[in-house]
Amino acid sequence: MQTSIFLAQLLGPLFVIVGASVLFNPGVFRTLAAEVIRSVTLVYLFGLMDFAAGLAIVLTHNVWLLHWPVLITLIGWLLLIRGAVRVLFPEKIMGYAGKLLGHRQLIPAAGVVSGLIGLVLCYYGYVHA
Repeated sequence: MQTSIFLAQLLGPLFVIVGASVLFNPGVFRTLAAEVIRSVTLVYLFGLMDFAAGLAIVLTHNVWLLHWPVLITLIGWLLLIRGAVRVLFPEKIMGYAGKLLGHRQLIPAAGVVSGLIGLVLCYYGYVHA
C-alpha cells in the first residue's frame, strides 16, 4: 500500500497540472502536439520515455484488485503499451495522431479526463492516506 500511496502522490499532481494546462492553454497544447508528431525522432524518444515509465510502474505496482490502486496499474500498462507502439510504429502513430488533432473536442476532453484522474490520485495519495 505504501507504493500505491507514493505513486498516487507522484502521479496525481502531474495529471492535474497536465489536465489544467491543456484546458487553460489548448492552443499551446495543439501547437506542441503538432510539432511533436512532425518529428519521428520525438515520437520515438517520447515512446522510449513512456515505455520506461510504464515498465517502472508495472514492475513496482502490478496490483489487480478492485480498489483505487488498480488505476495506477492501468496507467502503468497503458504507458508501457503506448511507449511500445510509438517505438515500434512511429510513422503510423504520426499519421494517426495528426487525424486526432483535427477533432476540436478531443483536447478539452483529454484535459478534463487527465485532471479528474489526477484529482482522484491526489485524494487517495494525500487526503485518504
